[in-house]
Amino acid sequence: MNILMISHYAGAPQYGMEFRSYYMAREWVRMGHNVTVVGAAFSHLRKTQPPVGRETLEGINYLWLPTLEYEGNGMKRVLTMFQFCHQVYKHRKELIALKPGMVIASSVYTFDLYPCNYIARRTGAKLVYEVHDLWPLSVMTIGGYSRWHPFIMMLQHCENYAYKHCDMVVSMLDKAFPHMQRHGLTKDRFCCIPNGYPKEEWENVDSVVLPSEHIQLFNRLHAEGKTIVGFAGGHTQSTAMDILVEAANKLKEHSNLAFVLVGNGPQKADLIALARKYNLNNMYFLPPINKNSIPKLLQHFDICYAGGIHSDLHKYGTSFNKIIDYMLAAKPIIKSVDEPDSEVERTGCGIQVEAENVEQVRDAILKLAAMSPEERATMGDNGRRYAIENLEYHTLSEKFIDYVMHTKD
Repeated sequence: MNILMISHYAGAPQYGMEFRSYYMAREWVRMGHNVTVVGAAFSHLRKTQPPVGRETLEGINYLWLPTLEYEGNGMKRVLTMFQFCHQVYKHRKELIALKPGMVIASSVYTFDLYPCNYIARRTGAKLVYEVHDLWPLSVMTIGGYSRWHPFIMMLQHCENYAYKHCDMVVSMLDKAFPHMQRHGLTKDRFCCIPNGYPKEEWENVDSVVLPSEHIQLFNRLHAEGKTIVGFAGGHTQSTAMDILVEAANKLKEHSNLAFVLVGNGPQKADLIALARKYNLNNMYFLPPINKNSIPKLLQHFDICYAGGIHSDLHKYGTSFNKIIDYMLAAKPIIKSVDEPDSEVERTGCGIQVEAENVEQVRDAILKLAAMSPEERATMGDNGRRYAIENLEYHTLSEKFIDYVMHTKD
């Protein structure tokens, strides 16, 4: 089958995030499908930008369309959304000539549904709307916009259009259907395909060598018999890392604990300053490492932390790559996010607590630290088993095809 994916922010290993489109497309190619991914030649998520035009990477056909460069989430970024959709429509004859059996709109925002629907209806293809976040609800909640703001009204019209015209919605959020139903989606056209992991990145972990700064710290902490509470990822406001620092402050008297935060981000300097203010001699900040070194890093943690700020959006579900990494590392997880019935609760691979609740995070750390290594290993194995059985990208890509192609016309 010919598969066409329209994904404004599509990435690849040599360019950087976003990786989901790459991993799914690569698996479809391995299954024998012909895949074309259409993305913008500029994305704020990437570390390196691809050249405008056609490119083939690991059997995936890419078409990079020209758009403006921008910084942040200002008006220029909004302009590139319309620009990208215009470029897709401009290349419509070329894309229709591919004769796709499936057209996937996967640009986070909803405007790309219009050119995708145009292509799908002229080729008889299945039209799929892949939902990363609930737009415009996410924009309204995070940005504080009124539902009557012109941009929000446009996004809302597009969301309603998507749920009315698509053959299938593939959502990364497992609890999003009630919201979608209120905007016109029927149950038979909804399925959840969360984020996953590529199997090969978790093979040959022992051959990976961490930076000397990291190795020296872990060797010392292990020699001292410390229980290491770790975090790997972006030091941003959305990950609520200040809550972990506050919890560590309440645990200063517990000399058996050490806190290791690996990564970078706009909040890192503030977090370091806060740790110094509290004289946290047991909290360490390490530089970020390559993505393929994460499995090796997580071997050194005893407890893994993932946090978030209070948000009504989380009640619709989350799909954090960080949680998947923690699961695969077979480490018990503290998830401080306002998500009911999360994967951490369902699988018994850790402790779920309220977002931004320092006391609950502190208590969860104490509870897990008091367990024997064998008890923590059993809890971690629950997560690893779940991830291996359900979240490998080959499994997810097969489910994606199966769900979509078995929908009624």
